Amino acid sequence: MLTLFHAPKSRSTRMIWLLEELGAPYEVKVVDIARRDGVGAKDPANPHPHKQVPALLDDGVLISESVAIALYLTDKFPAAGIGPVVGDPLRGSYLTWLAYYAGVLEPVISAHFEGRTATDPMKAQYEALDARLKSALEATPYLLGEAFSAADIVFASLLQFAREMLPAHAVYDEWLGRLNARPALARAMAKDAG
Repeated sequence: MLTLFHAPKSRSTRMIWLLEELGAPYEVKVVDIARRDGVGAKDPANPHPHKQVPALLDDGVLISESVAIALYLTDKFPAAGIGPVVGDPLRGSYLTWLAYYAGVLEPVISAHFEGRTATDPMKAQYEALDARLKSALEATPYLLGEAFSAADIVFASLLQFAREMLPAHAVYDEWLGRLNARPALARAMAKDAG
């Protein structure tokens, strides 16, 4: 049994969505986390090394961080078809988008949230991120082309909670519309709410 350590309305909500898309058997353990607004606290019941979420236990093996969990789960449940397997021509693009999320999007969006993207060099990085994502979604309906993947979940989950973090391009809203219509997301949001 997979156990997801989850705090409502946090980055771990995307992992509930992913688990629902995969049709994987799992349980959710709600934990408290320290949030940016000062609410909450580090929960000793949370196995994440920094007491953050998401954290996933699989038969005693701990996986933490969204990208690692997404890759782990899509590799564990390949039949769901939302994570290209080794040998699939889309695997390289999939890995690239997951790494881009962790290595580029998260730091740049954090800088934007803190108001640091109004000046260089962060302004240039923010504009490059926007241009790359916008260009990809203008060309195809999903990050991997015609195929929905866990990369879409990881990227879109940011915009579902904080749409204002990226410019108001119609292509982003259309992408979110496609993703927001997925039945697995509706199930995940119901579970996130308790």
